[in-house]
Order: sequence, then C-alpha cells, then structure tokens
Amino acid sequence: MSAAVTTHESEAAEAHEQRAFGFWLYLMGDAVIFALLFATYVIMVDNTAGGPAGKALFSLPNAAIETALLLVSSTTFGFASLSSKTGNRGAVLAWLLLTFVLGAGFVFLELREFAGLIKAGAGPDRSGFLSAFFTLVGTHGLHVSVGLTWILIMSGQVMLKGLSVPVTSRLFRLGLFWHFLDIAWVGIFSIVYLPGLL
Repeated sequence: MSAAVTTHESEAAEAHEQRAFGFWLYLMGDAVIFALLFATYVIMVDNTAGGPAGKALFSLPNAAIETALLLVSSTTFGFASLSSKTGNRGAVLAWLLLTFVLGAGFVFLELREFAGLIKAGAGPDRSGFLSAFFTLVGTHGLHVSVGLTWILIMSGQVMLKGLSVPVTSRLFRLGLFWHFLDIAWVGIFSIVYLPGLL
C-alpha cells in the first residue's frame, strides 16, 4: 500500500514539474512576442506622420504611478507565495486580493491614458508611432487583465480546495506570469515612456 502511494505521489510530482516546464516554454514564447513588439516600436518611434510625439503625449507621473502599482503588486504576490509555503490560507487570500487591487488600478490608469489619447486625436490610426505604442502597451495591458482573471480563479481554488499540491503548483505558475509582466513593464517604462519624455 505504501509503495503504491509513493508511486502515485512521485507521478503527481513529475506531472507538476512537466507543467512548470511547459509554462516556462510558454513564457519564452511570450518573451519573443514582446521582443518583436519592442523592436517594432523602436523602429516606428520617429514615424509620427506630422502628428504628436511621445513628449507631447506621455505623462511621467501617470507612468510612474503605473510602475509603482505593478512593482508593489509583484511584492504582494511574493508574500502570497511565501504564505502558501507555510500553509496560511487566509494570508494567501489577503495578499492575492491586494495584488488584484493593485493590478486593477494599473489597468484602470492604462485605459484612462488610452481614452485620453484617443479623445485628443492621438489614436492608433494617427501614425506608425502611435500604432506601435498602442500595440505594445495594449498587449501588456491585455496580459495584466488575463493575470487579474487568473488571480480571481486562483483565489476561488484556494478558498474551495485549500493549499493542495495542485493548487500551489498553479499558484507558482501564476507567480511566474505575474513577475514576467513586471519585467516587461520595466522595459516599456524604460524604452517607451522615459525616452519619450526627454
């Protein structure tokens, strides 16, 4: 009986390792997509077609607040991960909730920025520069929105199933995804917003 249990546990652990490996492959594919979007933006940044450039459009305080929200959310997710290792379900849920609120604040600010640009006549159809900007930043925002949905799903699983091995394995993969989005945003802030304001 104990040998059968050990075999089952070994197979389950191997399955979770394979899923983690598969998710790393997905993240590498996502990194290639973002690399292509960054390259496109760098090529198109001066193609304003006589329209406004980044200096006239971007708000450093808004971008700085977005950056702070996302970086702090990465920290709060880290605390959720640490709490899952100690088996503290309540703390995991609290940190996930805080992460969700910070991420939702980020998406709100990004949507407000997009709406303001479009209202000012600086939509994605105005120039190659703005098409590249909306595509890069919008793709990141879409990823954050997917992450927020995933956080809600994981919160439900933690509440209903507890911190079982499958749940903590999924939480680990969500953490990889969320931290990847932070890294991508640091790139956007450094390549899009800062140079665009100088």
